[in-house]
Amino acid sequence: MSLLGDKPIIGIVLDENTSQGGASYETGKGYFRAIEKAGGVALGLPYASDSLAFARQHCAGLMSTGARIKFPSEWYVPGEESYAPYSDRFAIERALVEMFLAEDRPYLGICNGMQMLGCLSGCRMSGNAKSYTDGTIAHDDRTTRHGVKVKTGTKLQAITGLDYLQVNSFHREALVEISDQIIVSGYSDDGLVEAIERPDRLFVMGVQWHPERLIEETSDSDALFQAFVTSAYEWAKASRLQPLAL
Repeated sequence: MSLLGDKPIIGIVLDENTSQGGASYETGKGYFRAIEKAGGVALGLPYASDSLAFARQHCAGLMSTGARIKFPSEWYVPGEESYAPYSDRFAIERALVEMFLAEDRPYLGICNGMQMLGCLSGCRMSGNAKSYTDGTIAHDDRTTRHGVKVKTGTKLQAITGLDYLQVNSFHREALVEISDQIIVSGYSDDGLVEAIERPDRLFVMGVQWHPERLIEETSDSDALFQAFVTSAYEWAKASRLQPLAL
């Protein structure tokens, strides 16, 4: 039951107010609007075991949102670790992403979601992204705009039709060691990994920037969500599950 009428159901891993103790879910409306604009049904998934069961039965696609939560120390390069706060989001998000990867369901990871995808695919991170750059881009700043060089022959290039994107930025951490399960499809002008793909999956992508904030500004942001929702629809139809009644 991955369709509501003729629209694919997309589960969205909710964010929280970690800076205030994590007592409340706190997720930008842009994530939901981007999915809805692309023709999907967006439903938030709380940090509960029932979310896993619900997603398995009802969600044709999964999107993981931005966050600052503690990842395991072994996911970092030697000598580094996470300084983000602990969150009960981690366990359910990991289980959700692992399920979607195992079942080859469409997945789009944004910011934290890209890092989760990368680390579950054998990559490792740094908690100090700026130490891997020349300092010309302020990555941890919502007002920042910078370029991303798109790798030829990647899904990202096919979706956007572009070799160079203008994106926003709001992150302190970055993937700095890449496994052979991952293709890097985009680099920032100062050399950070900005987009990744799993070539062994139907649609599994991650981007470091926040395209949900850019859907009214750039055609490539809208195209990314359109491709994701279309892929989820195709997966739902191929699974031959009956749609939910309207």
